Amino acid sequence: MVLDRLGTSLKDALKKLAGKTVVDRAAVEELVKDLQRALIQADVNVKLVMRLSQSIKTRALEEEPAKGMSVREHVLRIVYQELVDLMGPSTEVALGPQTILMAGLQGSGKTTTTAKLARFFQRKGLRVAVIGADTFRPGAFQQLATLCQRINVPCIGDPNEKDARRVVREGLARARSAEVVIIDTQGRHGLEDDLIQEIIDLNEISRATHRWLVIDASLGQAREMLRQLHSLHRIVVLSLQSAAGEMDASLDSHREAA
Repeated sequence: MVLDRLGTSLKDALKKLAGKTVVDRAAVEELVKDLQRALIQADVNVKLVMRLSQSIKTRALEEEPAKGMSVREHVLRIVYQELVDLMGPSTEVALGPQTILMAGLQGSGKTTTTAKLARFFQRKGLRVAVIGADTFRPGAFQQLATLCQRINVPCIGDPNEKDARRVVREGLARARSAEVVIIDTQGRHGLEDDLIQEIIDLNEISRATHRWLVIDASLGQAREMLRQLHSLHRIVVLSLQSAAGEMDASLDSHREAA
């Protein structure tokens, strides 16, 4: 799994620094190179990696350690702070009436995550309905309907309808009794302008409370999609999918990228 390898590589880099008797410029530069190698191998955007590593290097060499803190501890804290800043602040899953619009790259696990979310809110005692608005992928609605049937959650949609906008309009009308409505949409990428426009239109039609983005664990190449979807205002990275396609969804905490 990409994130497992990244975590191991980052730990190894930090352990190497922690084991040094002297933390000087050479040690900091070696640490930065190890971090760069780990992040790039995990498919993190190169420009982002360079900006992150430059910030770590500059702070490590120029900032004075806090009183009572060793240089080693100071550098490790800087790395931690910069990595946390890279991921973004954590946020709680809101409980209460809301409409969630799911977006994601093709094959990112959006439909499975939609069902997991539905189950999460259902267990919290909320009435949930799911709208299947992926009108492109063969079998998408049937997959979603099957998952929803297993957890006894209504799945609304029309497998013969090709207009996702109509599916959402009609679905919202049928889901008025639900407290939480989750809309599954078609997978897309940054090169498909019509699909980017579709998700923006669906956001306006649904008046979504939250827009949640499901991305693969090798998240570096999702950067362009995040840029194009900035008009959705609030995008939450809910789950990280392994390259092998295994789900590791965390429904109690997630990352928000504004």
